[in-house]
Amino acid sequence: MPPSRSQPHPEPRHERDREPAFDPGTVDETVGETATSSKVDFPCSGCGAKLTWNPDTDALSCEHCGAQQPVPRADGAIVERALADAGAAARGLGVEQRAVRCATCGATVELSDVRTAQSCAFCGSTSVLEQSANRNLIRPESILPLDVGRSTVETNFKRWIGGLWFRPNALKQVQRFDALGVYVPYWTFDADVRSEWSADAGYYYYVTVMVPVTRNGRTTLQPRQVRKIRWVPAWGKRRDKYDDLLVHASRGVSEELAKRLGGYDTGKLVPYRPEYLAGFLAEEYQLDLEGAWNVARDAIVAQQRQRCAGDVPGDTHRALNVHNDIDDVRWKHVLLPMWSLSYRFRGKHYPVLVHGVSGKVHGKAPLSWVKIALAIGAAFAVAAAAVALANLQ
Repeated sequence: MPPSRSQPHPEPRHERDREPAFDPGTVDETVGETATSSKVDFPCSGCGAKLTWNPDTDALSCEHCGAQQPVPRADGAIVERALADAGAAARGLGVEQRAVRCATCGATVELSDVRTAQSCAFCGSTSVLEQSANRNLIRPESILPLDVGRSTVETNFKRWIGGLWFRPNALKQVQRFDALGVYVPYWTFDADVRSEWSADAGYYYYVTVMVPVTRNGRTTLQPRQVRKIRWVPAWGKRRDKYDDLLVHASRGVSEELAKRLGGYDTGKLVPYRPEYLAGFLAEEYQLDLEGAWNVARDAIVAQQRQRCAGDVPGDTHRALNVHNDIDDVRWKHVLLPMWSLSYRFRGKHYPVLVHGVSGKVHGKAPLSWVKIALAIGAAFAVAAAAVALANLQ
């Protein structure tokens, strides 16, 4: 039995969690233009053709003559800004872009001046409308360059298709698919959080009670152990730091699907350079900075509550109250690489994503109900055989 405590239970603090104020008026992402977004080409020094980023060589490559042009990593530090400094961030992508918006999934993808789009890079819909790119969107502060080339994407996709269970055999014969390299928008947040909590800590103890038990028509009293809980007031505090908490800002890629691909090592982010976008697509963020901070704040509050719950002593707890002070919030806009694939099977479109660094594949594929039915039937047959064998013994 645990010792009792005589300390008074502190009054729980019900005031709203304190956080830095976000002034929407400091960020205007719909009108005006606060940074130059002039046309920038990357011509080949050998033949004059346009260069594109080659993930296999980590350099700009000329598809015409094969020349390679290294892209030096920027020496400047990656800036993480305070919420109040959002208005000072550069705008646009630093290159002349056009954009197409998908009427089906709502994604807006920016194109270089040499590309056209007849269908959505994410959902495959042909309902796409060309429009001017929003030059007043906050420019990415950093980027993870696409590191998986098209040949690797093709190999991994075919391996993924071949390894699926309960799929039609004909699916393994799929040879044609469309693959587009896309940079997907994210926000990252850092924060310093101090949390104070109060709760009732519960300690289990057991008492012996006599309960009636009837056996063979006779009722007798038998001892049983019954668990009870002794509740004791508890309180405490903790301090945690959050670094590069990622918030998904895409509409073309579902957050759930992106999470299934696995995470990204934000420690390998490099300062943004428009050369990394050459020949590839970049989606405009659909969740703005204020909305992203709301998502991040809610995630921080939920995580702190879980951590404080783990700090409560004893075997269980109740009446947990947590108050958070969130300070030193800093953010940056980043682009993370993926390959967006689509293939058709028996007249239906199926989307697939490939991680732009690890090459991991995740997507949708049709089920073979014949195989599923046969598997269920085989399972029932095995169970029936096991029962029959047990009866014989």
